[in-house]
Amino acid sequence: MKTIALYNLKGGVGKTAAAVNLAFLAAQYGRKTLLWDLDPQAAATWYLGLDPGVQDSVKKLARGKRDWIDSVHATAWPRLTCLPADFDNRHLDQYLRKTEHPAYQVRRLLKEFGTEYDLVVLDCPPSFSTVTENLFHAADVIAVPIIPSQLSIRSYEQMVAFLEGEKIRGVKLYPFLSMVDNRRKQHREAGVELRERIPNMLSTPIPYAAAVEAMGRHRAPLGASQPRVRAAAAFEQLWLELAEKLHRRD
Repeated sequence: MKTIALYNLKGGVGKTAAAVNLAFLAAQYGRKTLLWDLDPQAAATWYLGLDPGVQDSVKKLARGKRDWIDSVHATAWPRLTCLPADFDNRHLDQYLRKTEHPAYQVRRLLKEFGTEYDLVVLDCPPSFSTVTENLFHAADVIAVPIIPSQLSIRSYEQMVAFLEGEKIRGVKLYPFLSMVDNRRKQHREAGVELRERIPNMLSTPIPYAAAVEAMGRHRAPLGASQPRVRAAAAFEQLWLELAEKLHRRD
């Protein structure tokens, strides 16, 4: 089983839309996939047509209880399931800090998924916390959506510094350009600068598109609701890039 975390310290960069579409595409390409929505806003859960989870499920996760597995729900699409967000996720940091080896609890929990899934996609909250540290230790790959702007460059550099400071070296970072509007000179210039400064940048940009914003109305991934739009094709190409990176780590 492999794990992809979608993360950026900066909010509003298309992280959750990417998590949902990549998880959907992984399932379409034959991988039994779980999307774990760790953001208290529950946007990924909403996009997949589900409701937030029951209270106390996060406590069960943090305490290592096995009955949290009942919280996993099927979606409308084959091979794609979801562990919905729980509003109690906002307290997950507190629960984890009370456990033994708090930075490794999520990695331990994910081992239980190993026989059930080929891929777990983590939709991460935008913060630096015990939860964040857990997700970085648990993931094989962190896909980082970056809007072409100076603030996005700064947040990416902060993330790299955090990983180095915490000596988290077992995960690979793969940033990609998100919400790109090539009509804007700033986006074009910042995109060039980012590619020069970040050698591991994925080659597929995700365009700024009304279709992505409409996911909340359709409550479905682009490949299911609007498969012919340009953004759907971009997400598919991005998935193929990430799948190749995961294959290298086998």
